[in-house]
Amino acid sequence: MDKPQPKAAAIIVAAGSGSRSGGDIPKQYRAVRGKPMLRHSVEAFRAHPAFGTILAVVAPGQNALAAAALEGLDEVIFVTGGAERRDSVNNAIQYLDKNSFTGPIFIHDAARPFLSSAVIDRLLDALTSSDGAVPALPIVDSLSRGNAEGALTETVDREQLFRIQTPQAFRHDVISKAHKDWNIGQVPTDDARMAMAAGFKVTIVEGDENLAKFTFADDFHRELGQSTKMQDIRTGMGYDVHRLAKGEELWLCGLRIDHDFGLAGHSDADVALHALTDAVLGAAALGDIGDHFPHSDAKWKGASSDRFLAHAVKLAVEAGFRVTHLDVTIICEAPKIGPHKKAMQARVAYIAAIVADRVSIKATTTEKLGFAGRGEGIAAQAIATLVK
Repeated sequence: MDKPQPKAAAIIVAAGSGSRSGGDIPKQYRAVRGKPMLRHSVEAFRAHPAFGTILAVVAPGQNALAAAALEGLDEVIFVTGGAERRDSVNNAIQYLDKNSFTGPIFIHDAARPFLSSAVIDRLLDALTSSDGAVPALPIVDSLSRGNAEGALTETVDREQLFRIQTPQAFRHDVISKAHKDWNIGQVPTDDARMAMAAGFKVTIVEGDENLAKFTFADDFHRELGQSTKMQDIRTGMGYDVHRLAKGEELWLCGLRIDHDFGLAGHSDADVALHALTDAVLGAAALGDIGDHFPHSDAKWKGASSDRFLAHAVKLAVEAGFRVTHLDVTIICEAPKIGPHKKAMQARVAYIAAIVADRVSIKATTTEKLGFAGRGEGIAAQAIATLVK
């Protein structure tokens, strides 16, 4: 049996002054698309199942600003930044070293808030065969040198020239050694430069125009103009009904609920997970639950519906999507769903590999009307939101 791979760590560098962008506070704490810039990056890593540790490198005296920007995200670890970017990153790497961390390390600029799961996935794939990896875009404009008088002097060949972005990803031992061994006597342009100087191989993966860095005041106006095309957002709906019967177990949202009646069906008849599965598949245009788990296949007899939702999420991720929100409403007269909501929320989040605050569990009755009102069955409807 293969040994499970350690979770990755994200180091988000947010220790700069941000003075060139203007404003009353450093740019990493200014609102972009409705939330502080730093929060965008933290949420992107937090939503990706590969990450178990998130560090925000904060300038001395800015902990209160960072805490306000990340309110509710208590698992983020604050590390104090240094005089230069390299010092800030090194402080975070030393923290990981002291805590015996061994997984991949992603180093990201807080000033690049719009990080997609697709870029993260490309970097993770590259690390299977390389010491490090960076997202980059080819240069498409003509390049020229000029003199002190402002006149063009020569054209520069743009072949094999790239615009390097972040996050930059490395094996832990690689970037730790690169920082310890850096003695060139100048400020490195980025962590990839340090890894290459230490003799390691760094691979280029496809970058993303949405990862453009916020540097100047006008960049915030640029963002407003581009916001409608930053992400491809999809929504899917799901609905399911199962009959209540004596002698059956009652499973809802992956939990076994004590009740006089259970739901009858080919699998464990978890209507909530079935509705969520169809919602995820629908958002990604990947068919429905019957296409993937047909009643005619005996291997799904009595199967746990956890497998259905987890498989739907896996297919969506493989198609380039990230599940950002799941919402399900359970329709029944009994049992009471309220006492189980928190546990259901946690269970669905675990199955779908997302954080719990991206799962909504609701319940309603039909005022004694219809099959649900007569206690003959339970229904569920769900909505899934995916981002590409």
